[in-house]
Amino acid sequence: MNRNSNTYIVVYATAMVVIVALALSFASLALRDRQQANIENEMKRAILRSIGIEAQGGMAAVDALYARYIVGSFAVDARGEVVEGANAFELLANLRAVYALPPDERELPVFVSRDGQGVERYIIPLWGSGLWGPIWGYLALESDWKTVSGAVFYHQGETPGLGAEIAESWFGDRFAGKTIFRDGQFVSVSVEKRRGTEPPGPHSVDAITGGTITAFAVGRMIRESLQGYLPFIQLQKENE
Repeated sequence: MNRNSNTYIVVYATAMVVIVALALSFASLALRDRQQANIENEMKRAILRSIGIEAQGGMAAVDALYARYIVGSFAVDARGEVVEGANAFELLANLRAVYALPPDERELPVFVSRDGQGVERYIIPLWGSGLWGPIWGYLALESDWKTVSGAVFYHQGETPGLGAEIAESWFGDRFAGKTIFRDGQFVSVSVEKRRGTEPPGPHSVDAITGGTITAFAVGRMIRESLQGYLPFIQLQKENE
């Protein structure tokens, strides 16, 4: 084999390596974009669930419902001021990183919904820690900024059939109608393990049998997450 043949083989092999590398890079970017689209789609479904809308179908159907019912979004800082130019959806997509910051450095997203009767609600994302991993969710507040309209919760790694049941709709439904203020003071909505037959009060819900640790973590998550929004909520209540 002469030198020209060797050179040809080297050039050909190098070209093939470059082609394969470019193909893998393109495939990786395409897959990453698809994964990001799926994540955004699931976040939109969850936001809609918090206001009682179960989005069925594929991405296009979810996008249509989201555009119909979610009429605005913004972010607030620790002083309760709206952050100019903030992208609420990008903050939501990186909520773990947002809550890793000191409280006074956080920019917290808010989403605004409006139903067919013109009633507006405000959806607040939640973030916390369960027994085995992160938990998160969405709490929808009525326009009075104190009454819970709906709630949904999710988890990573909680025990199936026990703590994992925070993701079931029947648990989130327990929060509807509860209030986060008592006599003007913030009390959040707690999760309690009650004894006896007396129903829970206006600021609490029943824990999950066998999954009390995770259920209690939901109560803690709601309280700690809402505290970051309190300056903004107080301003809205004062302007009622």
